[in-house]
Amino acid sequence: MTQPLITHYLYFAKYQSMNSNMYIPQSAHLKTMIGAVWQTEGRPGFKLETIIPKGVIEIIFDLGSSSSVEARLGNTEYRLPKYFINGFNTLPLQLQLPEKQYYFGVQFHPVVIKQLLGVPAGEFTNQSVDLGSLNSFFHCLWHQLAEAASFNERVKIISDWLQKKSIAKSPQEEMMDLFLTNPYAESMPVSSLAKTLYFSPRHLSRKLKDLTGMNTEEILLYKKYLHAVHLMQANDLSLTQVAYKSSFTDQSHFIRSFKTYAQMTPGEYRDMKSHIPGHFYRNVQ
Repeated sequence: MTQPLITHYLYFAKYQSMNSNMYIPQSAHLKTMIGAVWQTEGRPGFKLETIIPKGVIEIIFDLGSSSSVEARLGNTEYRLPKYFINGFNTLPLQLQLPEKQYYFGVQFHPVVIKQLLGVPAGEFTNQSVDLGSLNSFFHCLWHQLAEAASFNERVKIISDWLQKKSIAKSPQEEMMDLFLTNPYAESMPVSSLAKTLYFSPRHLSRKLKDLTGMNTEEILLYKKYLHAVHLMQANDLSLTQVAYKSSFTDQSHFIRSFKTYAQMTPGEYRDMKSHIPGHFYRNVQ
């Protein structure tokens, strides 16, 4: 395996620090399955982390020695399993951060999940599902990752596992994946999207429900919201410009839609956002 393309960055909160890594797949086979592999390790320096809906499907491994993390999604409170899958959330996920944390995650393309796990990705929307309940293989995989000495070694473990998987995607599914994973995907009417993806409107809605837990109208609004989140992260635009570039009809529609998913206004999110898109932290220790 060639040396992974890895980025490293540090961020500091008061006297605490986190060390984070990210790997972007280079091989054609891996690119059809995953968008990125990441790791965070260290002392958060905050008590609470909120992750607003990000439009990604992730398998996450808690490699830390501390007790499981308390989480809240909507009105549901629970403890995160040691290895779990989280789907396309439409509500913020709130975490009670431990003194030390050690997470390793893989972002998957939606179409791949059903072939990989036997369950469509839409089944994991607004849930953090224990992977051990789906396949005992993940218990062994967690131990391999926990015993690995570095992020590079963990990337190799994941790459070797996925390289052995034969994932078949039709041209339509490839286009569907591209549409769902591109945060800047062009906004269009349902009829135009169906025509672009070569589905009937009804068939397209069933496909999207299977992949995301949302129908076509819902996912198109969700994509506008995601576009706005990425614009606020990457650019110093006014909120009026963000609303326009994200194809919202007006500022009121933008604020109302954003608050539906993030449970805060765009202005509130912009004031609180961190260097990681969709994440913000509170209660500095």
